[in-house]
Amino acid sequence: MQTRFLALCLSLLVGKIAAHGAVQSYVINGVLYEGYQPFLPPDDQVTIGRPFPGIDPLRGTDNMNLSCNNDGWAAPRQISAPIRAGDSITAIWGPWIHPFGPAIVYMARCPSSCSLANSIDLDWFKIDQTGLIEGNVVDGFWGLGIVRNEGVYTVTIPAALADGEYLIRHELISLHGEGGPQYYPECAQLEVTGGGGSLPPKRFLATLPGAYKPTDPGLTLDLYDPASWNIYNYTVPGPDVWKGEVV
Repeated sequence: MQTRFLALCLSLLVGKIAAHGAVQSYVINGVLYEGYQPFLPPDDQVTIGRPFPGIDPLRGTDNMNLSCNNDGWAAPRQISAPIRAGDSITAIWGPWIHPFGPAIVYMARCPSSCSLANSIDLDWFKIDQTGLIEGNVVDGFWGLGIVRNEGVYTVTIPAALADGEYLIRHELISLHGEGGPQYYPECAQLEVTGGGGSLPPKRFLATLPGAYKPTDPGLTLDLYDPASWNIYNYTVPGPDVWKGEVV
């Protein structure tokens, strides 16, 4: 137990002093789409990635930037990538070293062009999540472990989804920090075709902020509490994953 505790402390220490991360690019059907680069002028970037200020985390479930890590608006030269319902999209993250926490993916339908939509005003639905995969919450394998080990996270657009323009939101929630969860949301614009004409029922929808509460069990987990060594279940915060249900 002592050896495992020391290993945990070292891992948490590295998490405090090392870099955070962001989505750098996306791959759809073999086509690479550059993500937004926060350290370059926004007017020079033609990208599907929504703008964001840097790689530092957000804090707090009521943070107004929680939807897309910005004020909700698109960049000046924003574009949408074509994708067919049922196809996959891969987000390429970097750098990323934090191993503790869930990986979550949401989508939101835009009323018309996503370039004109504010992400704070949209209804979001979850299409994928990976929480604790195996082991206990302290030294087990998490969704964030996939990103740390592989540098990517791949999801499938629901085949039942109606055609239209959507935002897709990849989010990593890191639980290693003593000051509470760290949120890393990144958004991109998609134009979905070939879909099944369905939209998620209201029970799957949520706003951002609004989807999470500070009292959610998945956000109050304390990895520094010795009792956490005996926790083998984890509830990912937010609404249920929509898998194409229409009722």
